[in-house]
Amino acid sequence: MMKFATALIKWFEQSKRDLPWRKTNDPYRIWISEVMLQQTQVATVIPYYHRFLEKFPDVRSLASAPQGDLMKAWEGLGYYARARNLQHAAKEIVSKYGGTLPRTQEALRTLKGFGPYTSASVASIAFGADAAAVDGNVIRVIARLRAIKEDVRLQPTKDAVQQIAGELLPHGKAGAFNEAMMELGATVCTPKRPNCDGCPVSEHCIAYQTNQVEKFPVKSKLAVAPHYHIAVGVVWREDHVLIALRQAEGLLGNLWEFPGGKVKAGETLATCCRREVEEETGLKVMVQAEFIAVKHAYTHFKITLHAFRCEYVSGEAAPKQSQEIRWVKPDELLHFAFPKANRRVIDAILNPSSQVIHPATLSLFETEQ
Repeated sequence: MMKFATALIKWFEQSKRDLPWRKTNDPYRIWISEVMLQQTQVATVIPYYHRFLEKFPDVRSLASAPQGDLMKAWEGLGYYARARNLQHAAKEIVSKYGGTLPRTQEALRTLKGFGPYTSASVASIAFGADAAAVDGNVIRVIARLRAIKEDVRLQPTKDAVQQIAGELLPHGKAGAFNEAMMELGATVCTPKRPNCDGCPVSEHCIAYQTNQVEKFPVKSKLAVAPHYHIAVGVVWREDHVLIALRQAEGLLGNLWEFPGGKVKAGETLATCCRREVEEETGLKVMVQAEFIAVKHAYTHFKITLHAFRCEYVSGEAAPKQSQEIRWVKPDELLHFAFPKANRRVIDAILNPSSQVIHPATLSLFETEQ
């Protein structure tokens, strides 16, 4: 399949998008871009990429960054485990490799957050290693190229795709090939209405040659995501509100939030809010009006976040289920990193005229990987 690789790389060199991470040979910057691009659109990543590198220009600055600064820089990008894994790996790169990323895929795989794809992409693009990087775009391209009839969500099929990618890989040109495969999937061999007439390798594509492009890739249907109602309390004590820092590990780890939780069966939203605030902070509060409701989708479930204004009654605030709690003034909320849905609550606090009870839909997905 050398003709396939040659035609693909030639097309890529002529047609590739002008993206900032394609203008550097710095392994650190390539690594940051690859991690940010996981599950996130290019247009969203670009401004984050520039801001992140201004704040953390090298491995050592990332390794030594205060937790709050790191999460604030990542705020809104979603999939927050990526940020935590980046710093974990950076610390190991400093301690074990003197601040220089290891050059081989095998060595990279030992670092936190470096799975098969990330290790292959960084090793090939930054160091020229012969490693095939397979992401969702590449899976789609190969599924159509070979008209794979098996479910691409299944691990045996993923393994088969990985093997095919390795067979297609041209020796000594893995970086360009991997980028070209991903570019083809992102801009030409798209999930819907692929531009087959503009494809540089359509003559090698079985799905195209047999007029079955829309049938591939074969994917089983995902289960319907459950929906939960979450009640949170914006607890006021004079001119301060209470915020809590989530545990380091788990969903939305190391982000701040307003105390609250999932509504139990037979429980009203207001009752849930009062119970959760007391369980999480030890405070007794008077629950007043709900002032905003936000619908939000995560990867495997959905929520409606109901925010209530609460007045402090009694008790000494303590972090019973969090790392830390603080009383802060409203304008200080902007200095802390919050999940997207909580950020909408903050907007309503700072701009009372924007308060709504009818849920506003958010499209950003935030989860753990």
